[in-house]
Amino acid sequence: MPAATDLHVVLGAGGAVGSSVVRELASRGHRVRAVNRSGRVPALPGVEARKGDITTAAGAKAACDGAQVVYHCAAPAYDRWVQEFPGMTDAVRQGAAASGAKLVFADNLYMYGPVSGPMTEDMPYAAENPKGRVRAEMAQALLAAHRSGELRVAIGRASDYYGPGGVNTSVGATVFAAALGGKTARWVGALDQPHSLSYLPDIARGLVTLGEDARADGQAWHLPAAEPVTGRQFLDLVFAELGRPGRMGTLGRPMQRVLGLVNPTVRELGETWYQRDRPFVSDTSMFTRTFGPLAVTPHSDAVAATLDWYRANPRP
Repeated sequence: MPAATDLHVVLGAGGAVGSSVVRELASRGHRVRAVNRSGRVPALPGVEARKGDITTAAGAKAACDGAQVVYHCAAPAYDRWVQEFPGMTDAVRQGAAASGAKLVFADNLYMYGPVSGPMTEDMPYAAENPKGRVRAEMAQALLAAHRSGELRVAIGRASDYYGPGGVNTSVGATVFAAALGGKTARWVGALDQPHSLSYLPDIARGLVTLGEDARADGQAWHLPAAEPVTGRQFLDLVFAELGRPGRMGTLGRPMQRVLGLVNPTVRELGETWYQRDRPFVSDTSMFTRTFGPLAVTPHSDAVAATLDWYRANPRP
């Protein structure tokens, strides 16, 4: 039966994107159920923490019960996407449908494969690598469920993220924690190629906009972000905010191959290296034309907030 209450359920609420969505929803006055495996989330007014396993249909249905909108922000470990992500997302689809809820899926840009210009939502899903194909298949399955009338679906796509709580990302500890500690801040890939980067609170605002607006239904959307920057420009912003010079370097393809021998997450970066050696830019104009301008955070302000978080949460 359709949900009759203003309950927004966030799955994967302990992760970087999910926790940002929880905070955004709470700031807008929604009732929020924050679901993750531990049941531990930051205490916020109007937020109910719940422990749940959404990898099964029964677990997902319990997590989504009574929801008006469900935000699927959960993901398996990066090196387990192919094996585990489709099953999890299918369970979430069943859970959201059983509650009569709208489903908002936090997606990325892998499905397009190598591109020769800015990415737009009408591009074909041309990825041939396993992670790109999995992303494409999940998006296609969810949009097919929307077309069939099983449930309402909207998909929000962001590029590499950073921000408070953003640890498991290529623009995380190897940049911010390293720079704070006086170590070499390393950019993954070429330093001088433009790259879209998404700030976590901006991602959350975009996803919640999709959840609140029926015009988002049945479509994938590129979420607004600040202007693309090169790795060198981004690292310069980090050191400018620190107020001192620092050492910058790259994790290039040869080093990625060597480190990948012992680190499965680094090893997995190889299949999408085309995102690192050429421009990787997201066109977000369709979102802006439809919903109006979303005030994105300038990179300088976002970098400052991220450094503050890493100062307060030092990495071991």
